[in-house]
Amino acid sequence: MLPHWAQVGEKRRAHIVRVTALLDRWSDALHLTSAERATWHDAGRLHDALRDAPLEQLRLAVPDPSLPESVLHGPAVAQRLVEEGETRADLLDAIRWHTLGNPEWGAVGRALFMADYLEPGRPFSQADRAFLASHVPLDFDGVFRQVVRTRIEWTLREGKAIFPETVALWNRVR
Repeated sequence: MLPHWAQVGEKRRAHIVRVTALLDRWSDALHLTSAERATWHDAGRLHDALRDAPLEQLRLAVPDPSLPESVLHGPAVAQRLVEEGETRADLLDAIRWHTLGNPEWGAVGRALFMADYLEPGRPFSQADRAFLASHVPLDFDGVFRQVVRTRIEWTLREGKAIFPETVALWNRVR
């Protein structure tokens, strides 16, 4: 399932499996083409492949000092995939920006952003998140807007920085 270079523990591996299963379920319900389904599946499978990599390794792959360590794994995975010949720009952008968001995303980026947040293994707001997850095939854009809003509200409550990409995403979907 994961590439040989992946660095994830068992908890992260279980998260990846849940995210991928959710993306697979949505892509089936939305009757996506086989190519789109493969891209959604790969986004879930690969998005956190370097989540447990050492910070020094991630900083070498992503030398941008403006990015905190908690978001480096996505750009590092995207960079590794490019080095291996991956050319699906929508997949690379989905993985690269899955923690912050990106206003230029197509469906796969938006789906990964939602699945990463809505996957059932997370311990908070389980009933609300399950409700939203079940409605993705019925109201993809509406659920996406709600997930973006919820994540921004949490970030503000926690007193954390909101990155320009996240603000631009909100301004695109509000």
